[in-house]
Amino acid sequence: MNFTRWSARLPGTQRRAAARSDHGSVPAARAEQLAAGADGAEGPLPTPAVEDLPVSEILDRIPALIALVHGPEHRIAHVNDAYAAAFGPREVGAPAQEALPELKELGLLPLLDQVLRSSKPRTVKSRKVPGGRSYTFTCTPFNNAASATGGVLIFAADVTDQAEAAERLRASERRHREAAVTLQRSLLPQELEQTDDLRIAATYQPGGTDAAVGGDWYDVIALGGGRTALVIGDVMGRGVRAAAVMGQLRTAVRAYARLDLPPHEVLQLLDGLAAEIDANQIATCVYAIHDPNEGRLTYSSAGHLPILVRDENGVLHRAEEPTGPPLGTGGWVHTSGSMPFPPGSTAVLYTDGLVERRSEDIDQGVAALEQALAGATGTPQVVCDRLIRALGVTAEHDDDVAVLVLQHPKRTGHDAELFRGAALDLLGGVEAAPRARAFASGVLASWRFPPELYDLGVLAASELVANSLQHGTPPMRLKLRRTDRRLIIEVTDGDDHLPRRRRAEPADEAGRGIAIIATIASSWGSRRTPGGGKAVWCEFALKDKAGGKDQ
Repeated sequence: MNFTRWSARLPGTQRRAAARSDHGSVPAARAEQLAAGADGAEGPLPTPAVEDLPVSEILDRIPALIALVHGPEHRIAHVNDAYAAAFGPREVGAPAQEALPELKELGLLPLLDQVLRSSKPRTVKSRKVPGGRSYTFTCTPFNNAASATGGVLIFAADVTDQAEAAERLRASERRHREAAVTLQRSLLPQELEQTDDLRIAATYQPGGTDAAVGGDWYDVIALGGGRTALVIGDVMGRGVRAAAVMGQLRTAVRAYARLDLPPHEVLQLLDGLAAEIDANQIATCVYAIHDPNEGRLTYSSAGHLPILVRDENGVLHRAEEPTGPPLGTGGWVHTSGSMPFPPGSTAVLYTDGLVERRSEDIDQGVAALEQALAGATGTPQVVCDRLIRALGVTAEHDDDVAVLVLQHPKRTGHDAELFRGAALDLLGGVEAAPRARAFASGVLASWRFPPELYDLGVLAASELVANSLQHGTPPMRLKLRRTDRRLIIEVTDGDDHLPRRRRAEPADEAGRGIAIIATIASSWGSRRTPGGGKAVWCEFALKDKAGGKDQ
């Protein structure tokens, strides 16, 4: 095909040589019209037809990059001056595969085929060329009346400034996200407390790069007396602000937990604090306490998703009511509930990012988690990882996810010998103290404690019972419990006034019991019991047989 001859037949186009020789001149017909007008001829000037315009000259004056290609091989019919300045001159008639390597590198040649076949324009936004500039390419098909085949007009608009601004914005967003992730992770526990009776693992995964970091958090708090508090929550909102609010709430939870309050009282305090931190921010939270003596989880929920428990036989249990509104809403009295958590059980606490999907109801997500938990076995960390995979959470997930898994191991053999308990009911009276002392002496002797720990244990049991007899009311109960790391002695009674340590004067006949306990024990504390009354406890750390150190 003679492309030189064909290019001359483009509508309104002169040969390139003729166009360049007349560059900047006015066509003869147009010059005559102007001369006539200058001579004072009356009447409007005639408007030239499109076919009479110098197309090649017009294309060369356009600052955008323009190339005309023709036929199935996309042979070059014309490139304007801007295109030649950007990529160099091109030979007319050469195929694009050879003569337009920049389009090949950008992957635009298949797009030209598609445009030619479909006769529909296509646009590719912000492609960076080897020189560093960015262009948006629009490919528009056209038909040539002098040939059976059509062609494509390639129009490239320089969008370098916009692309660089967008890249700066993305870099700023990445820095903001990285700061939020760093803050979030620094506010989460760096290492979980591993209590005597539970095996615990947790996983936090921030959302993908397109999702801002949220305010998910979790914590494990040893309360003393063998009890453990477990908390998980989610601050509504995203970014650094949500992470900062999360950090304040987590710190407050740890402080309130030290008061050894029931779960609903902890959430009641958190509710008021959340409103003070930020009245426009709310958070969901579930706070649970595990007591190995009872084999149950006592919990309270502020708008959070239910705890899931799989028992030793594989039966799944879901914590239902009571569930109150989120923290920060105010005007609600939270209550506590409980569910069985015997040895051999596994429990899962989680945030909505694990189960919530835009296309599904959240109850379907919770049901899917139950199904995954039913078949997830292994250590708590293995269970965490399996649940994350089973629910389809990936690095590009659209929300952050926190999962807390705890197991209450069923101990047999030698391990069972290291976890034992005994209890004695006391009715009061003068015989209560000697009975308690004799009971503690027999139990501690049967557990084969060293003489020093044996003597301290008997003394602590005697002082706690004496304190309860003097300041408490029946019914009273003495509990002794040992784990692989500590000896725990606890006395409960029917009076709810908590003891406090005070300095006894030399002339005082009482007031030294708690001071003695605080001196000889590793730790001590007291709490109110759910049915009324109180519990006072103390702990003794067991010596490491290998090194003689406290465990």
